[in-house]
Amino acid sequence: MSNTVTLVASGDLRESANQVCWPAQAEMEATLTAAIERLGWAVKRGHAYDDTSGHGFLSSQRQGIEVFRQIDPDAPLIVAEAVWQYSHHVLAGLTTHRGPILTVANWSGTWPGLVGLLNLNGSLTKAGINYSSLWSESFEDDWFNEKLSLWLSTGKVEHDTSHVRPFDPSIASDNARTLGQQVATTLQNDKAIMGVFDEGCMGMFNAIIPDHLLNPTGVFKERLSQSALYYESKQVSDDDAQRVRDWLDQTGMTFHTGEVHETDLTDAQILDQCRMYIAAVRIADDFGCDAIGIQYQQGLKDLLPASDLVEGMLNNAERPPVASRGGDRELYPGVPLTHFNEVDECAGLDGLITQRVHALLEQPTENTLHDLRWSDADQSGTTDQEVWVLEISGAAPPAHFIDGWKGAEGFRQPPMYFPAGGSTVRGISRPGIVIWSRIFVEDDKLKMDLGLADAIELPREETERRWNATTSQWPIMHAVLRGVTRDQMMARHKANHIQVAYATGEAEALDALHAKATAAFELGMVVSLCGDVG
Repeated sequence: MSNTVTLVASGDLRESANQVCWPAQAEMEATLTAAIERLGWAVKRGHAYDDTSGHGFLSSQRQGIEVFRQIDPDAPLIVAEAVWQYSHHVLAGLTTHRGPILTVANWSGTWPGLVGLLNLNGSLTKAGINYSSLWSESFEDDWFNEKLSLWLSTGKVEHDTSHVRPFDPSIASDNARTLGQQVATTLQNDKAIMGVFDEGCMGMFNAIIPDHLLNPTGVFKERLSQSALYYESKQVSDDDAQRVRDWLDQTGMTFHTGEVHETDLTDAQILDQCRMYIAAVRIADDFGCDAIGIQYQQGLKDLLPASDLVEGMLNNAERPPVASRGGDRELYPGVPLTHFNEVDECAGLDGLITQRVHALLEQPTENTLHDLRWSDADQSGTTDQEVWVLEISGAAPPAHFIDGWKGAEGFRQPPMYFPAGGSTVRGISRPGIVIWSRIFVEDDKLKMDLGLADAIELPREETERRWNATTSQWPIMHAVLRGVTRDQMMARHKANHIQVAYATGEAEALDALHAKATAAFELGMVVSLCGDVG
């Protein structure tokens, strides 16, 4: 290895986001560069700041390919991320890079750099690309600098993952094992359909399950188009849309509205979301879908308000009724129509299995993915454990919130991401025991990690601090992962998303975890338990 490291930064596809987030990235790169230089190394940026665009990110796949053509393929390379990034901007170049690769993020919730890092790591893992990964609040702590020095000298860093162990179905109770086997057998015999509204979202290569891995589980994709969703939304009558809005108002959801479309959440935006909700359910019924995922970040965002409100309604058992076009049938009555945010198919398969396992166990069937956004010590004194902030702009069901629908609030999605606006579904997740999980692709196999967590209640002041340090418009879960440290979670987790579902008690949670693990095992996945699972 030479004594010079090349640095690249993958950014957003949306230039407005790149411009707003660039100062945070520049600050992070400066502190990271100083840490590298203290160890006697130089940093060479692989691409320059662009005066015209107003940032220094790689902002397209084509740009990434062109930049990597100029980078020495044997050079030690760092992908530095302080913000959300589209992994495919760098993935093509990284597939043929021969030198050691290090992904690095600053430990901050303000911009989702940690989320971007985890997505990139999951994508590299799926692609079979060797890499190491590091993170730090200041890039001055001993842990980071020792690891960085090791990578600079050897090209490799390893982390403690002793919290992970293979799942053995024999540890499950007879009931949990039988129900898990039943779910797997039913899926493989009867089959199920995931409706995918435009595959791939925000460069999340890790979120796409290849058909040859998905289909043996009994699940098949119905590839749908967001243009069809747009068209169908426009066919929904004003009266039908208003009935959904009235239901939300009567059930107790609070919308924070204004008059300025460009910056406020407006009543017209909410009505368009109500139309999309009805349209999504009807299209799912047309194709016999068991779960659906809407991409919504590209293309659709320029035509309709964001789908977040839609997703929160879909994932809740108690939701506005939707009739068929002729009005003769209620569609998917009394159950969630599982929705996987940002068409994360790994979350979709997980959510489908979770709903079926929990239904058989008579446990809450509502489940959702969240971003594994950031963790921090509790400043209220409620707990001395590390508390994770789990947030996602859409998909969180109000059944997860304190006070349910009455605890749900609607805020406008940030304009830099969503010019057409739209309401989020914000709430504070209620205290209780949670099963968390993640399906991912590695070594051309489907794998699943599972663990237990406690969703805890924190004082409002501490909740507001965490919201203000991340994204205040989004729902939040205060999660303490059982038996998994912060660094162990970062070292092992192969995705920006984490799936969560509640159980009614300790014994019920263990049965639900074991039944889901058994189902995944019987479906051919490599299943691992993480941390303290009883």
